[in-house]
Amino acid sequence: MSDAFYVGAVGLKAQERALDVISNNIANANTPAFKRADVRFASIIATRGDPDVSSATLNDPFAAAGVMAQAAAAIDEGGDLQATGHDMDVAVQGRGFIELMAPGGQTLLWRGGALKIGEDGMLAAAANGYPLKAAITVPQDAGRLTIGGDGMVRAVTGTDAAPVEVGQIMLVTPEDMGALGALDGGLYRVEDEGRLRAAAPGEDGTGTLVQGSIERSNVEMSSEMVQLMLVQRAYAANAQIVQAADQLMAIANGLRRS
Repeated sequence: MSDAFYVGAVGLKAQERALDVISNNIANANTPAFKRADVRFASIIATRGDPDVSSATLNDPFAAAGVMAQAAAAIDEGGDLQATGHDMDVAVQGRGFIELMAPGGQTLLWRGGALKIGEDGMLAAAANGYPLKAAITVPQDAGRLTIGGDGMVRAVTGTDAAPVEVGQIMLVTPEDMGALGALDGGLYRVEDEGRLRAAAPGEDGTGTLVQGSIERSNVEMSSEMVQLMLVQRAYAANAQIVQAADQLMAIANGLRRS
């Protein structure tokens, strides 16, 4: 069977993957601290000596030549900070992440957002209820909370005028940003927690915390729309390859019958 069918099919799958990535970027344009993903294409060449690739499948990328697409999150590109005026909102200005404790003890990384006080009195992410790994417990009679740029959390308790320190939010930076896996809700996971460097905000290039603000996504709608149109054109071109191969096969079949 003609290799053009497989080349076109592999190209269609690559553009379909690119379309999924761009669509996800656009859908999360208003998600706080969301990091857009770039699409990276790589050429594939056939590695089998036999040119007959009739036994190839689309799940075997080394069976035929073509192109493949992979998504790489642009984590290092920070979004703009938007002031909200809410004391329970916090953003990271810099490269650091806040550690959250997910069910089962897994550590997840978070770029900040809305906080809440859980039923156990611990500070947690409002969106999912995961507590901060720093295990900061807020007294029941606490009033207004303040979060300093150094991560120190203070609360006014009872009738005391002076705020008391209830804990400090630490930041971590991974040794390899490419090792982070993006999850829903602006969360990230890391396979090897031993490769995380912890430091107080403002130290070792982790960045600082900004209370009363959230980080906006780093999605640029104009750029995403341009990429979307390019992917659509490339998808159409690969579809034409399959169509042309089909027409050539029809001609060959006609010659055999004649």
